[in-house]
Amino acid sequence: MALPPASKETTVLITGASSGIGAELARELAARGHGVTLVARRADRLEELAGELESAYGTSAAVIPCDLADPDARAALMDGLLAEGPALAGLCNNAGFGMNGLVRENDADRERQMVELNIDALHDLTLRALPGMVERGTGAILNVASTAAFQPLPYFATYGATKAFVLSFTEGLSHELGGTGVSATALCPGPVKTEFAAVAGSAGFEDAMPSFAFVEARDVARAAVEGMVKGSRTVIPGKANWVQAQAGRISPRAITLRLSEQMGRGSR
Repeated sequence: MALPPASKETTVLITGASSGIGAELARELAARGHGVTLVARRADRLEELAGELESAYGTSAAVIPCDLADPDARAALMDGLLAEGPALAGLCNNAGFGMNGLVRENDADRERQMVELNIDALHDLTLRALPGMVERGTGAILNVASTAAFQPLPYFATYGATKAFVLSFTEGLSHELGGTGVSATALCPGPVKTEFAAVAGSAGFEDAMPSFAFVEARDVARAAVEGMVKGSRTVIPGKANWVQAQAGRISPRAITLRLSEQMGRGSR
């Protein structure tokens, strides 16, 4: 079993739940009867979402504001959850952000923070959640990567590298967990209309993308939760994104770098 059936005794922890894919994951899970624990920095948005979920679905929605880029804050978050319950039926590591531009010109502290959140926080929460899940013989971990994980990305070099880590780590972990009853799924969305571009400073990138490449956040979340239920290793929502991901895997690096550079440069 991967994601177990909904129960009042369990919850699914969702990071980056205040907007975009994270909020839609919360809605999809709550609609299936799961209690959720919502984590992000913006408490007001989390409270609003929790009220919506409890009203619409009658499920428990706990709110824990937390800056996951702070190691002490995320340690306190997980220590409290694991000690006080309810048990974690699932963990959705969705928190993360991107940054467009040349690495040498970007704010160095912001670059470091991206690695801390996109990699270190995801890795840390996974390590803390896994022992209890394996002991219970059930649980599902969803790590949000990206189609950016399948090739290097000039002008998004650090972001692409963080998502390559997420994909590789999750696929390897998925294999290791065989026979434990616990699953690890890498979600690799392509372009989605969220706040990502505004934060990354890459609105031009979205403007240049054809409409068929975009997948709605709610459809990404639905595919992700289905993947958790099935114990899928990798989920790539949208046929165009699946094709792009496979091309990124097999195309010569010189070609993918040139194409990626054109897209990244155009997004500035």
